Amino acid sequence: MTLYHFTGIKGSGMSSLAQILFDSGEQVQGSDIEKHFFTEDPLRARGITIFPFDAENIQAGMTVIAGNAFPDEHPELVRAREIGVEVIRYHTFLGEYLEKYTSVAITGAHGKTSTTGLMAHVLAGNEPTSYLIGDGTGGGAKDAQNFVMEACEYRRHFLAYHPDYAIMTNIDFDHPDYYSDMEDVFSAFQEMALQVKKAIIAWGDDENLQRIQANVPVVYYGFGADNDFEARNVQKTTDGTTFDVFVRNEFYNTFTIPMFGDHNVLNTLAVISLCHYEGISPEIVQARLHTYGGVKRRFTVTTIGDKVLVDDYAHHPTEIKATIQSARQKYPDRELLAVFQPHTFSRTQAFLKEFADALNLADCIYLCDIFGSAREKEGNLTINDLADLVKEHHILRMDNLAELQKHENAVFLFMGAGDITKYQAAFEEMLQK
Repeated sequence: MTLYHFTGIKGSGMSSLAQILFDSGEQVQGSDIEKHFFTEDPLRARGITIFPFDAENIQAGMTVIAGNAFPDEHPELVRAREIGVEVIRYHTFLGEYLEKYTSVAITGAHGKTSTTGLMAHVLAGNEPTSYLIGDGTGGGAKDAQNFVMEACEYRRHFLAYHPDYAIMTNIDFDHPDYYSDMEDVFSAFQEMALQVKKAIIAWGDDENLQRIQANVPVVYYGFGADNDFEARNVQKTTDGTTFDVFVRNEFYNTFTIPMFGDHNVLNTLAVISLCHYEGISPEIVQARLHTYGGVKRRFTVTTIGDKVLVDDYAHHPTEIKATIQSARQKYPDRELLAVFQPHTFSRTQAFLKEFADALNLADCIYLCDIFGSAREKEGNLTINDLADLVKEHHILRMDNLAELQKHENAVFLFMGAGDITKYQAAFEEMLQK
């Protein structure tokens, strides 16, 4: 049996893949920096050994899977080459691993993680399914038939994959540190489309996805009447959402989900479309929808006294709007506070006005300093540039968190892709005292 060593095992995709291989009966270990990341918790729960980075970790006979963040000059990778140990990059390994299964790659600027989690949960009700989610969770099922994975467009990483199915949730301009404009993003998705083997299931209300050319059928889902799979008669309550699905204008079934907001109807419709295509009964689909518990950092709710704290990864204007819409549906009578930490200077600069418009949908806004990235320069932009464009707002720091306590019976939406969770954790601690 091969021993797999992961260089950079705490990376979100790397952690997920390590969990999958371990669950599938393989020997797994890895290395990383000492700092704690939430992605290591499921590794430690499985008893997977995590070493500090060290060239001596690499021994003859193992296979090294290298994270994308680590250059070929990394001491572990240099050592591997010196002693003739195979080094394979994360995306390359995953691209080859997919070939053993009926593979479903889920991509799009928004909704990837939520749709991947939901798809894996629903398909597992029909036959064993392994899955890889970008939030650092993965699961390998014994005798898995299906492999569901989140496929990210950043730096065109998803072009390493040739899946049976691709779900395309939307095309939107993001990652301005890499993509030059919307056409550049579209070209990446178009290239991906040509690598799909069985069918593409795409959001039909997206004009960019309407332009996709492929060598396989493209099946569209959405709210518009032109879609192959259409959601009609959507009923929203504080417990969830119910809607009818029509397949090419014929009634198919009514579905109920314990989730909120239009984006969750669309994500579910993508899953229903694939299950219909694969011949999975609506009864199995509905039963699984009822038991879906969500994924990490996607509208994760904690209630303390009269205060509701929501943790959400929303870091793009489109996602902030969706999170606020969900909260309005679930908590129609409460004050909604947006606590937002912008992620990367390049994204904040590119979407300054759009961020302001999205945040203004909340009742009150607290802004945290911009969370920079190692892959960019700071420039002259500060959080005050965003603050100038939003309505009633406050600048939030770790030393003035107590200000949040004055909002009674409120919903606090902690949003961002940086370290916004430290603000929420500190606030929770304050409330519990």
